[in-house]
Amino acid sequence: MIKAGGVIVTRPEPGLSETMRAVEQAGWRAYASPALHVIQYETVLSSVANPAGIILTSGQAVCGAQAITADRWLPVYAVGDRTAQRAQAAGFHRVCSAQGNAESLVALLKKQVAPSAGTLLLLAGDGHGNALLARLQAEGFDVVRHVTYAALPAENIDEAVQLALIKEGISNILFFSAESARGWIRALSPGAALMQARKTTALVISEKTAEVLLAAGWQHVRVALRPDAQSVLSLLEHK
Repeated sequence: MIKAGGVIVTRPEPGLSETMRAVEQAGWRAYASPALHVIQYETVLSSVANPAGIILTSGQAVCGAQAITADRWLPVYAVGDRTAQRAQAAGFHRVCSAQGNAESLVALLKKQVAPSAGTLLLLAGDGHGNALLARLQAEGFDVVRHVTYAALPAENIDEAVQLALIKEGISNILFFSAESARGWIRALSPGAALMQARKTTALVISEKTAEVLLAAGWQHVRVALRPDAQSVLSLLEHK
């Protein structure tokens, strides 16, 4: 039985499809509306001959890890469980999940890696990862950042999604980062669609994401207990 009110999923691939399936399996009608378009860089080269490990800040960086090394036994430190699972699916055998965010990654590395172990490769999107790089270097780690993809904001929102909003057919919108929330709002046509979007409940991954929605006029915003996709989906299940 389909529940009343549709759910907009603003997550880009590779997480969009699996999130859509989870929403539909929970009994909701899902609308795909990725806020970002991810472009993978085909050639990723590193000047580090024998890195001590790879740091992944998102699932989008897994393709870069595959390109940057043929050593599938190289330790991989992933920001969360889904990123870790994608790294394992890509053939990496020694994968650890920080089960959270950048702070969790720092804690994981401090616990499991000695700064003297060698150079770590931090794989991130264009414009991302600099704060984490600085934090790890301050902790004594030798880290080299590589840009493996770019996440470009959507230029517009699909007409079917906007029509569903205007007809008040949407009850919830899922947001998975502050960046994607800002991009999605900018891409939404001003007027009736935006007015109706503000009346929906925003289910978000972090307090920073919530701040973006509240500043944009949302009245109902719920924050996941943990900064991962499953926790965002759990908010939907407990409505």
